[in-house]
Amino acid sequence: MDNELDLVVFEDDDGNELTMEVLDYLFYEGKEYALLTEYNEEGYDEDEALEAFVMEVRPLEDDDENEEFVPVDEALAARLMEIFENSGFDDDMDDDFDDDADE
Repeated sequence: MDNELDLVVFEDDDGNELTMEVLDYLFYEGKEYALLTEYNEEGYDEDEALEAFVMEVRPLEDDDENEEFVPVDEALAARLMEIFENSGFDDDMDDDFDDDADE
């Protein structure tokens, strides 16, 4: 599989870095959102349930090249997760696993 990964590095209050992979993007009510999961260099096990997070994607002021990822409230996150699921995101992940198996 030759897909380029979309990785984002976050830093917590203690300075620890966490790399997240953007799995999908979605526009909803005029805003952009991203579906993310913790990045695993080893790949993902087909039977493993991924913990997913939804964040709003906002361009940084005075910076056309970079953006920030902002957490959303639980109610909005639940609604967006439903939309991601109904858009066939899970089917896309199954296709990715099938492609990995062919390698």
